[in-house]
Formats: sequence, structure tokens, C-alpha cells
Amino acid sequence: MKALVLSGGKGTRLRPLTFTCAKQLIPVANKPILGYVLDQVEATNIKKIGIITAPETGHFVEDYVKDGSSWNLNVCYIPQEPLGLAHAVKTARRFLGQDSFIMCLGDNVTGQGLESFVKKFNNGHLDALIILKEVENPSAFGIAQLDDRGNIVRLAEKPKTPMGNLAIIGTYLFSNKVHEAIERIKPSWRGELEITDAIQEMINMGFSVKAEILNSWWLDTGKKDDILSANAKILDEYIELDVKGTITNSTIDGRVKVAPDAKIINSTIRGPCIIGKNTYIENSFIGPYSSIGDNSKIICSNIQYCVIQDSVIIKDIERLEDSLIGKNAKVNRNQRNRTIKLHVGDYSEIEV
Repeated sequence: MKALVLSGGKGTRLRPLTFTCAKQLIPVANKPILGYVLDQVEATNIKKIGIITAPETGHFVEDYVKDGSSWNLNVCYIPQEPLGLAHAVKTARRFLGQDSFIMCLGDNVTGQGLESFVKKFNNGHLDALIILKEVENPSAFGIAQLDDRGNIVRLAEKPKTPMGNLAIIGTYLFSNKVHEAIERIKPSWRGELEITDAIQEMINMGFSVKAEILNSWWLDTGKKDDILSANAKILDEYIELDVKGTITNSTIDGRVKVAPDAKIINSTIRGPCIIGKNTYIENSFIGPYSSIGDNSKIICSNIQYCVIQDSVIIKDIERLEDSLIGKNAKVNRNQRNRTIKLHVGDYSEIEV
């Protein structure tokens, strides 16, 4: 069995961050989202992985994953113009060959590993196993309808009138029969080859297509608030007290991870949160569910429920909440008057 991880797309909902970074590399708990996906692939003992990349951001993905040895994986990079998930499978046909494979979206994070899905797929001799999750807003997702035996009988992409609330979350297991189905479908109204159409075609062709309902959390990190939610969930699940930096006249409260060479002076750090390497914090409060990246400086500021990336400077900010700050950004208070001065990139969002 092989793995196919989709790390393409333009990440338009996360601009301007995605002008200089693939959306799958935006960190949660100071680790790129893609890294969590690769961790889960590694745990299945799958060794060969194809990573779908986009022309604009593929080199960022390659710089991070490299040859895959950090995950004991053998990586093949597959460039693709974003023309649908089924098109990604079609583009990867040469890499996949006749093998079964698990396909994951590189910007989706779940609280459940992939091992049980692989086991069910193999033991059941299935042609497709689609992972689903109950959602409150089914019109925003691809939705699957099941029969009493757990077989998928019908799918719809973002239906206006949903036939249920089981969303397709972006984790799929396929036999090589999926290629035959993809050859029979046509582009949707969006001009894309939809994976939902390919799965429906597999059902129509009589192949064995079953579903598994995720019994843990799932986060699609396609927007700013999704990134913050994923960051909070992962900090809550995984962070333990681990202080390696220098703490001077400061309070560490709860589950806080402080990386080596970090310096915290006259400050309070309240977990769960994580402080990156060589980061300097002085006269500040870092509240729960915050991630502070490497080489950043936080001075005389109050930060809560934020994702702060690497090499950021924040100074004299009375209260910063629910914020996602990109690399090398500077956030300062104007000490002389109440004038707001901004240097803001395209597609930014500011609330003052």
C-alpha cells in the first residue's frame, strides 16, 4: 500500500500568508499541519508516499519534507494544476501503479490515527473506504448517505438540500479500481474532476465501497479561525510541562512547553501553550492556547489564543487575541498618539 498526500491548491482563504507559504505548512503548536499528516502516515508503516504539489508553492513543501527520511518515508513529488481531487489521483497514476493507497489532504488534522482504517480496508478486501464525520452544516461539505450495513449508496458535493449530516473529511482508501472509475467521469460545473463523482461511479460499477465514521475530532484548516481552532485542540491534546529555556522572575502556570534558548523575563506564561526556540518574552502575559514561533520577541504585551509564527516582533500591545500573525511581522503600538499606522499586504484582514 502507498500513500498520496495532497499539498497543492492556492490557499486563497488564507492569503496573504499563502503568498509566501503553502497552506499546509502553516504551523499549529509550532509544527506545520502537513507534519501531523505525515506522522500519521508513518504510523501505518507505509513507506512510499506521493505528495501532490502546486506550481506556486511546491518548493516550500519540498524544502520542509525533503526526502522524507525524517518520517522514514520514501517521497515522490508530483506537480499538479489544481483541477480536482480525482484529477490529483489521475496525475499520480504512474506513481500509484496497481497498488492500493490511502489519500489524505495535507491541511486536515484529525485526532484519530490511520492504522485502524488501513486494517479495516485490508481485512474487508474493499475497493474504497471513505472516512466520514457528523457535521452541523452539511451544505458546506461533500455528504455521503449510508445504508444499514455501512455501504455508501449516494454522495453529493455541498448539497443545498442535504440527505444527511455525514461529511467526507478528506481521508480516503482506494484499490486500483478507482482509476477505472475516474476515466468514466467528466468535469463538474466547477471544471474539476470531483472525487465524489469518482466514488459514486465506483458504486454504480458495483465495487465494494464502505464508510467509517470518525470517532474523534477533525479540523479542516482552510481559514484563519480553523487554524486557531486546530492550534488550540493540538495544544490541549499534546502539550505537557516541558521548560528548557531560561526563566527569570516569571510564572509558568499549567502545561507549557518552552524550547531551548528561549528567555522569559518578568512575565506570566499560562498553558496550554508553546514558546519556540530563541524567543524573547519580557514584561508580558502569554495566555492559554497560544503558540509563539522561533526567534520572536514579545515585549510589554498581552497575548491570548493566537498563532504567532517565526521571527515576529510584538511590542506594547495591550491585548492581542484570536490572531494569526505571519513570519517576520511587526506589531507595535504608536506611543505618541492614537493614530493607527498600517503596512498591510493584499487580502489581509484587520479588526481594530
